[in-house]
Amino acid sequence: MLFNDRTDAGRKLAQALERYKNDHVVVLALPRGGVQVATEIARYLDAPLDLLLVRKIGVPMHPELAMGAIVDGLEPIVVRNEHVVRLAGVTESLFEDTQRREWEEIERRRRRYLGVSPHQEVFGRIVVIVDDGIATGATMMAAIRALRQCKPSKIVVAVPVAPLEELAQLNKAADETVCLYTPAFFEAISAYYQDFRQLSDDDVIALIQSVPPTP
Repeated sequence: MLFNDRTDAGRKLAQALERYKNDHVVVLALPRGGVQVATEIARYLDAPLDLLLVRKIGVPMHPELAMGAIVDGLEPIVVRNEHVVRLAGVTESLFEDTQRREWEEIERRRRRYLGVSPHQEVFGRIVVIVDDGIATGATMMAAIRALRQCKPSKIVVAVPVAPLEELAQLNKAADETVCLYTPAFFEAISAYYQDFRQLSDDDVIALIQSVPPTP
């Protein structure tokens, strides 16, 4: 076990990000588990915390097959997998309908977690994207690609643990990756935590509210 729990991982990861303490940083957490890690980082860096909600856009007849992803933002940010769209014969109207449903789910979740709180502005800022670990990297990759459209000054991916191969791919997409442990043989993320209990929506809300607002 590397970490006692996500709070422990967050504190250790925050120290690895100390050079950003006085920079114009915004911390974006991938719910749910990433919020507990990101809370510690935001406190340590004295940075604002926001959520980055990502939903897969699945092929309607094969929803496990991703033809794109939609990412939370001031406006919906869509990443398309044109190869899958073509192979599946998905029309533009069908893609739009599927995308709209996923965006409605993102909006529902954001209202549940943050109410009417505004999005943090990322334009021209250093953005630190946080999760409690990376398995395939697909969600994080979609988040990076989408955030590029918002023109932050720098994108930093920060995770406690990740497979070396997936981290290398993310390092090509982000400006920097900060990872505390990259095992040669990667098990499930939970294998690296003593306590990896699932967080409830109420847990996420309480964590967000525990971070003081930053001007």
